[in-house]
Amino acid sequence: MFTLLRQNISAVVSVTEAELGLLDTYFLRRILKKKEMLQTENQVCRFIAFLETGAVRHFHTKNGDEKTCDLSFAGSWVTDFQSFNTAQPGIMNLQALETTSVLLIDKPALLALYQACPRYETFGRMVAEQVAQRATEIAMSLSSEKPEERFVNLLRKQPDLLQKVPQKYVANFLGISPESLSRIRNRLVKKEKS
Repeated sequence: MFTLLRQNISAVVSVTEAELGLLDTYFLRRILKKKEMLQTENQVCRFIAFLETGAVRHFHTKNGDEKTCDLSFAGSWVTDFQSFNTAQPGIMNLQALETTSVLLIDKPALLALYQACPRYETFGRMVAEQVAQRATEIAMSLSSEKPEERFVNLLRKQPDLLQKVPQKYVANFLGISPESLSRIRNRLVKKEKS
């Protein structure tokens, strides 16, 4: 059970089959329908989720407008870390962009898992570091790369991006209009042909 999660963990820390079996006890699977919310702003985030399949959009609302902050795909961890850590209402929305399977662990279960197997605490620290690194990459990209560069990098990491994510959300994540994204896509197609 939980094959992708087991692979993700085994790639980072050395755990036995029995220790991997603990995942079945502490994680719960949830299937989200397209557009279903996993987390909504102004609610306390009480979980960390691992995406088995599908895609999730991270966004917040400012002056009535949705601002896409990140896009996550299978093999990624998602949460509103600030809300999860402080138990205060968060500002992040997490929405499935297609049918998505997530494995959830709440804070009491996470702490119990750490007690049952201290290696998972090491893994948890590494996940938090990866999430922080991802946030830094996004900030650096937004401050130093042109939208076309950011789009090309996104496609390199997620070749089927435009099949999974509506163009308006990709454009929003890049900080440009959907029309600007269309122009970028057209330029890239012309470059490929020449």
